[in-house]
Amino acid sequence: MTELLRKAFEEASKLPAREQDALASVLLKELEGEQLWDATLDETHERLTSLADAALAEHRAGKTQPLDADKL
Repeated sequence: MTELLRKAFEEASKLPAREQDALASVLLKELEGEQLWDATLDETHERLTSLADAALAEHRAGKTQPLDADKL
């Protein structure tokens, strides 16, 4: 555990139980979200690479146009 995380837990331990539980819930949801994000990226890596390669090939073949933000 890093020193900063240890200090955060030490400070959190001084909070009333209800606030500690609320903080723990937020932290656990954040960690779960990170794990889901990582899993999603792992699952889609090959597809995203394929799409990026196709987009670069189209660009190199002159089949793309510069984006005009005023026309969006």
